[in-house]
Amino acid sequence: MVLRLERHVPLPQHQSGGFDHGDVYEANGWVYVAHTAMGTVEVLDGVKGQHIKTIQGCPEGSGVVCAQSDGLVFAASRGTGKILVIHAAKGTLKKTIQVGSKPNGVSWDDDHGVLLVADVADLNARLVDSERGEVLKVTRLPGRPRWCKYSPFLDRFVILIREPAGYVTLSPRNGELSQLVPVRAQGPHGVDLSADGREAYIACDGGVVVAMDLERDTETCRAKIPGEPDVTWLNARRKILYCAMAKPGLIASIDLVEMRVVQEIKTEEGAGTLAFDQSRQRLYSFLPKSCRAAAYIES
Repeated sequence: MVLRLERHVPLPQHQSGGFDHGDVYEANGWVYVAHTAMGTVEVLDGVKGQHIKTIQGCPEGSGVVCAQSDGLVFAASRGTGKILVIHAAKGTLKKTIQVGSKPNGVSWDDDHGVLLVADVADLNARLVDSERGEVLKVTRLPGRPRWCKYSPFLDRFVILIREPAGYVTLSPRNGELSQLVPVRAQGPHGVDLSADGREAYIACDGGVVVAMDLERDTETCRAKIPGEPDVTWLNARRKILYCAMAKPGLIASIDLVEMRVVQEIKTEEGAGTLAFDQSRQRLYSFLPKSCRAAAYIES
């Protein structure tokens, strides 16, 4: 199976800068992406292949995550220290929540209905009740956080730490933090988890993807990649991990059975952001120079 370019979708023009994280609300195929250069969240209809809405009020937009079962989208604004709570099916802003200095990484726990927000300025992790708009718990992290995910197997959030290179896990119930688990590669950056949450696939600035057994906190295997990665997404159906590399502008598809790159797609310089629609097997890459989204489909 290979990724095939399906279409390009124009996005609002900007002079400089680009996009950060994105996610897909799978019930209708709408794509939400932080448009950092414009301080907005852009909304695409992935089924129709068109840009449909701009949500204002997200200066220095960074992390975006969809709470699929709750019909919500959360977008982090580093410029205001707030989280935007968006109605996923309508693309309308419901509320904002003040969460700290520079919120960046965000992750949603479906089991407990708790949002994790990792802050890159004060190095804290915050557990947030999105319904009440309250911060429940603040936990100090051992270093600068990168991306984060919730593991249903551990019933804990997995938070990458850039330096010292590794990850910690955090309880959504009481904010209890684990000891740092070292990762033997420079700069853990993007992460996704296996469908059962037992294994983490960590893309590192040192040019490797490391697979970690989260039960034993041990590395199981690794794969070299052709650059410094940013966003990663797992295609659980195909057992493929997609890694975006802003320089030189590539998407690498990694076969997780053989742990090797099986496809490289040239995008454009600065394109470090992806979003993946698991249901429709459609991958989106956000192109900052041409102000477009490239939609690929597995064929």
